[in-house]
Amino acid sequence: MDTPETNRKFAAKIGADYPLLSDPEKRVATAYGVVNSSSLTATRWTFYIGRDGRILHVDKQVNPTTHGRDVARRLAELGVARRPPAKH
Repeated sequence: MDTPETNRKFAAKIGADYPLLSDPEKRVATAYGVVNSSSLTATRWTFYIGRDGRILHVDKQVNPTTHGRDVARRLAELGVARRPPAKH
């Protein structure tokens, strides 16, 4: 539910080579059922969406400590090919 500017800064900080969704109006978060009414944040779920727009998997047990490895494992299970590391 962050603004585009917040997401740009975060993406630069972590070296993300994938798009981050900005949703300050909470439209997408509401549609996906992750708006947490008791705070200003969304429930921390990860949605794996195929190129055709279908949801392939939803991880509702996100652990920030292991999330990078968890995402890599799930992408491999879903048959998503690894990309070569970005050159800086």
